[in-house]
Amino acid sequence: MILLPALDLMDRKPVRLRQGDFDARTDYDPSPSEALEAFRDAGAVMAHVVDLDGTRAKSPVQHDLLMELASILPLQVAGGIRGTAHAKPLFEAGVARVVVGSLALNEPRAFADMLGYFGPDRITLALDVNLRGGVPMVAKHGWAEDSGMALDEVLAQFPSVQHLLVTDIAKDGMMAGPNTELYATLAERYPEKAVQASGGVATLEDLDALREAGAAAAITGKAIWEGAFSVAEGIERARG
Repeated sequence: MILLPALDLMDRKPVRLRQGDFDARTDYDPSPSEALEAFRDAGAVMAHVVDLDGTRAKSPVQHDLLMELASILPLQVAGGIRGTAHAKPLFEAGVARVVVGSLALNEPRAFADMLGYFGPDRITLALDVNLRGGVPMVAKHGWAEDSGMALDEVLAQFPSVQHLLVTDIAKDGMMAGPNTELYATLAERYPEKAVQASGGVATLEDLDALREAGAAAAITGKAIWEGAFSVAEGIERARG
């Protein structure tokens, strides 16, 4: 398993949101470039960077900054990416992968076209879920609305997806431990996909549990920003 340290950006500054709430924001001191340099120096092979302004605007906002940051460390970039025209300049600037969620739910044909155009290794499908009776149901519009579809229903539309980022909404930003049962189920059901776990990581033992559950990657934000463990410690533990 690899560790993807997370950098969330608002107003060109590193921040963290509590359960995706834009009004529950914590700002951090390092500049985005300083943060990525620290991730790189600690041994990270890739970082997960979210343009929260783009997420809120539903279109690119900080892509000029993301293009600059791509020269420091390979990036998986999310936020406001709604099609080929948004993704292409990021790839041209050196971004390794882009994360797409809403497009797959709202315009599945357009998302399928993106997969075909760029190739599935460069696209990560992000799905945020709420568990209902043990079934992961996909949310949309910043977690405010239920899509009415189960995770399996969405994935059935896109068999070529290779990278799958799943966030348990109830766990995100809470540092109360990840939903390892969910990721174990996904790893067993979709062994051909690289499942990225997001939400709830608080300790190095949580990384052990995710690795053992079969996750290909763990995205960790608050735990490293709040000093629960260092990026270097997390990378070592993720590798096992």
